[in-house]
Amino acid sequence: MSELATRVRDTLATLERVAEEFSPAVFASSLAAEDMVLTDLILKAGLPIGIFSLETGRLHKETLGMVERVQERYGYEIALYRPVQAAVDAYVEKKGINAFYDSVELRKECCQIRKVEPLGRALNGKKAWVTGQRRAQSATRSDLSVQEYDGSHSMEKFNPLADWSEQEVWDYIRANDVPYNPLHDQGYPSIGCEPCTRAIQPGEDVRAGRWWWENPDSKECGLHLVDGKLIRIKKAS
Repeated sequence: MSELATRVRDTLATLERVAEEFSPAVFASSLAAEDMVLTDLILKAGLPIGIFSLETGRLHKETLGMVERVQERYGYEIALYRPVQAAVDAYVEKKGINAFYDSVELRKECCQIRKVEPLGRALNGKKAWVTGQRRAQSATRSDLSVQEYDGSHSMEKFNPLADWSEQEVWDYIRANDVPYNPLHDQGYPSIGCEPCTRAIQPGEDVRAGRWWWENPDSKECGLHLVDGKLIRIKKAS
């Protein structure tokens, strides 16, 4: 068995365990390459794991287009969670539509409104959630576990692709003809909101294009943080 085939087998086993032992469970998809691998595995296997995405109101049109491509390919409608419009309006009115460039605090406040609060609604009533995070993506994810406890939401959190390399992600996509965000072909290995994401140069870290004006140690939006610290407080035995 090839190394990729072993990765796929182990990842599918993790997803099957999530579906069996932690129902109801959901998968938070950013619609990027890693998340399309998990989408393909979940939907082809018919696993009862719901898939949702956070529609922040500032996404690239190419990212939004992935929702329709998933519908066309798999016949599955990804649930979209949007920010509370009143909170968005208040932020923009008081601080400016692009105030997140001014400080880490203002950027995290924007992320709180557009991503973290909607995530809380998406996870409400669930026993576990799944992400497409990988250890190799950034320094802030170097200690990532396949399974960990998310204290902020009081549930188990699974990162089935934690051990995967970027090459393995793309090998799977190509071998299985998985649809992917066309921005990846334009130098965007990591894709977030349009004003907070840029293409990277050869040799740069894969997440260098995310919040490129900030120190690398602060480059998390808050979805995987509690009180400014990573939620990796308890590794599963």
